[in-house]
Amino acid sequence: MEIRTRFAPSPTGYMHIGNLRTALYEYLIAKSQGGKFILRIEDTDQGRLVEGATDVIYKTLEMTGLHHDEGPDIGGEYGPYIQSQRMGMYMDYALELVEKGEAYYCFCTKERLESLKESNAEGAAFAKYDRHCLGLSKEEVQAKLDAGEPFVIRQKMPDTGTTTFTDVVYGEISVDNTELDDQILMKADGFPTYNFANVVDDHLMHITHVVRGSEYLSSTPKYNLLYKAFGWEPPVYVHLPAVMRDAHHKLSKRHGDKSFEDLVNEGYVVEAIVNYIALLGWSPADNTEIFSLKELEKKFDIAGLSKSPSIFDIKKLTWMNGEYLKAMDFDRFYALAEPKLKAALADTNLDLKKIAALLQKRLETLNDIPALVAFFKELPTYDTELYTHKKMKTNDEIALSSLQAALPVLEGLSDWSEGAIHDALMALVGELGIKNGQLLWPVRTALSGEATSPGGAMELADILGKEEALRRIRTGIELLTK
Repeated sequence: MEIRTRFAPSPTGYMHIGNLRTALYEYLIAKSQGGKFILRIEDTDQGRLVEGATDVIYKTLEMTGLHHDEGPDIGGEYGPYIQSQRMGMYMDYALELVEKGEAYYCFCTKERLESLKESNAEGAAFAKYDRHCLGLSKEEVQAKLDAGEPFVIRQKMPDTGTTTFTDVVYGEISVDNTELDDQILMKADGFPTYNFANVVDDHLMHITHVVRGSEYLSSTPKYNLLYKAFGWEPPVYVHLPAVMRDAHHKLSKRHGDKSFEDLVNEGYVVEAIVNYIALLGWSPADNTEIFSLKELEKKFDIAGLSKSPSIFDIKKLTWMNGEYLKAMDFDRFYALAEPKLKAALADTNLDLKKIAALLQKRLETLNDIPALVAFFKELPTYDTELYTHKKMKTNDEIALSSLQAALPVLEGLSDWSEGAIHDALMALVGELGIKNGQLLWPVRTALSGEATSPGGAMELADILGKEEALRRIRTGIELLTK
């Protein structure tokens, strides 16, 4: 049997981390077993649709490499892959259930349904429909239909026994059927409910594995009863525990938690985000942490999924992002870094590739770049205390002496290259009979005006160019002689 999974988002805004994790696991379940990954857009809740949200879904899947085998944009054997374009079939399937006695028309008004909740002593959350319309005769139903009365179609739940299903993550779960409400299948506006459309579409698209959040565990008996009513084989269920901000709170955009797009905009590499999200609820057998998507496809095993909630740790993601940047091919790294460098160092003629080479092993995120390179464009105002460094054995007096000795040596260089600067400064260290740091730390400090910098004295002097490097060293001498 071919494994077929589907990612079925509603186009209601950004791609949050939980959604992306669901898509990733669906993709990996399919690809690890040579199956198909399908994209289906669920837009039946018209009131919640957000303009442009479908494009966000396409863009995110493209960026992350989760390429679908079938979907609205590429077609497939079981389309259309947008629910609103499948509208004609849902009513037909609902009416089939009515004919079988597994569903029924309900003509209750909104006011009557609200009164049921108000009269329920346990509160609205526990109110159930009282099956007021279940006993209507065919003739009464037809008369109401002929009169144009608004209606919904409800699923008739069994009122005895239990419904049991097995979930890959949570094991066997049983629910007393008396707890199940007669859920609505078709709404008064002619649109199917989320639950009903899901079952019909999953069956018609031959979906074998359904992956979703654990909040849907309570709805799964209703899904299974629909499959049973139609005489269809239910899929394998994989319910995922929540992704948490901390031990007590779920991730929530409303509370400032990051979406996928936010993380990309904050300088995180897509591959690192995907890698980290893969580990939010899944553990490889060998405890490896760094995976490419291709490696995940080979290593992923559904048995490694956990039922414990996962805490989204931005520090762990930041560490992982730094590891990705360090290991990245330089040309790829430069392609990512160049826009940040150009924005930060506009109106300069500096060699951006040389600067990028200094940065690659030092970055945690790409958004660290502007702050790290600002001194290249303009020497910041700094205090001479930067010249004092215990490990380098320098103080103001030593720094002043070193800069005064370095200035004429550097002024005399005709070959202004990193190699030539290195040779000249190291020769000067030997002549002066001092430690390397006693010369190089003051020069680096004068060139950057920062306590730390990407690159040392030779690299910075080379990148800044002779005229600017000498100007900054003279500025350092002036500060130290005040």
